[in-house]
Amino acid sequence: MKESLSARMRRLAAEAFKFLTVGGLGYIVDVGLSNVLAYGVGSIPALLDGSPIKSKIVSTIISMVVVWIGNRLWTYGDRTTGSNLRGISLFIAVNMAGMIITVIPLGVTWYLLDMRDQLTYNISTNIIGVGLAMIFRFYAYRTWVFKEASPDAEVVVEMDEHHTVPEDRD
Repeated sequence: MKESLSARMRRLAAEAFKFLTVGGLGYIVDVGLSNVLAYGVGSIPALLDGSPIKSKIVSTIISMVVVWIGNRLWTYGDRTTGSNLRGISLFIAVNMAGMIITVIPLGVTWYLLDMRDQLTYNISTNIIGVGLAMIFRFYAYRTWVFKEASPDAEVVVEMDEHHTVPEDRD
């Protein structure tokens, strides 16, 4: 039976809400850590001063762990990733692509435009870069990483040695 458009839209809205909630938590980890690493906080000096891309890479990798757990257990908990190795491999590949998308605006502002203040850093990477990467990740997670089983998928039926379908075996 085909799902109605309104039911599909409600399901997509619920999925998007969960995705954005998990992503929001990952975003807080990512932005907070990248700023601490690149600029420090209070009396704590920057650990990676002058290395904004390294700061963003480190913060992104740590936030990926948070997001993997949230999406695997909550957002897409009802979907399969195939094997755990396949799911994690696809998740890492998608997030590496997302990280590249995130740091491109940062590279442009920092290295090409020589705009190195904290506000420009945050706008280029944590608003523009993360926003573009978020759109890519939402599509990629639901399409490749946490792929929904197709209701029209072929059912494979085992036949016995007489080429007949055996009776229901419990």
